[in-house]
Amino acid sequence: MKTIFSTLLFFCVSLSLFAKAEIYEPIIVGIAGGTGSGKTYLSNKILEELGDDVAIVYQDSYYKGVDAKTFKGPETVNFDHPDAIDFSLLVKHLKLLKNNTSIQMPTYDFVTSTRCSETVEVVPRNIIIVEGILLLAMPEVRDLLDIKIFIDTDDDIRMIRRVLRDNKERGRSLDSIHKQYVRTVHPMFKEFVHPSKTHADVKISGNKRNDVAIDLLVSKLKKDVQMFANAD
Repeated sequence: MKTIFSTLLFFCVSLSLFAKAEIYEPIIVGIAGGTGSGKTYLSNKILEELGDDVAIVYQDSYYKGVDAKTFKGPETVNFDHPDAIDFSLLVKHLKLLKNNTSIQMPTYDFVTSTRCSETVEVVPRNIIIVEGILLLAMPEVRDLLDIKIFIDTDDDIRMIRRVLRDNKERGRSLDSIHKQYVRTVHPMFKEFVHPSKTHADVKISGNKRNDVAIDLLVSKLKKDVQMFANAD
């Protein structure tokens, strides 16, 4: 009888420890959508509400970069194809964060289209946000996401936002922006990004401020954070 009792006690304690390990595993939230859809806006709103409980990883930081000697401008390279992103490194980093291990996230220079030598340390938090256009199109990334969000925004709105951003922040001419959008950005959106929204758990309209949807998402994440706190 003592042997049976000891075995049951060990089993219950093991289950309890396993449950705590499950609870302490960070929640990874993937935010996808086309260029200019509002991914960064949503990420920043979550960060604003949850503060130190959130860490953000950017798909754009994992661009492989180009050969500066032969590079002739952003409109000559397909930066919107999955091959332009170092997804193997991104997956490795997400797995490390999931296991509560810090990473050194790459940095990328959008003016020169090259990866910088500097990295940024990302420390694991209760909520890990990863944002990027191709996240839901890549099975190896998608499988790591606990919550998958797609921001659905009309093409004309996204294009206007893209033009304003690239012209103001990256110093590009309107002609260069237009050529890139027509040659690669929109075709890759149709081929990879738009179809991937079928994998989303939640779809949010990005045509205008969607405070109701954002508040619901933040409330859910706050409950998850409270769960972590109660587990302590």
